Amino acid sequence: MIFSCSLKQYKPKNSIIMIITFNELRRIKDKLPSGSSQRIADELGIDVETVRNYFGGRHLDAKEGAGIHIEQGPDGGVVTLDDTAILDAAMRILNENK
Repeated sequence: MIFSCSLKQYKPKNSIIMIITFNELRRIKDKLPSGSSQRIADELGIDVETVRNYFGGRHLDAKEGAGIHIEQGPDGGVVTLDDTAILDAAMRILNENK
């Protein structure tokens, strides 16, 4: 079974596609300091609910799709990221806090 968070039209900011496990994506999100979702949303000019959905949330009132597709499997399943801009911003924040 495939679950897709792309509920509404999604316009990727770059064309890089990445595959990661759901649990690894959640580990990255859990390491982010408080307020990071809003910071990422502000930097990218997107809704904060879209950022939360990108990391596995199910906020149906998001203004745009998160651009992720989840297929069930080991380690929480496999996540295909249509666009890595949100992940790139999260990794930048984590690197700032080292």
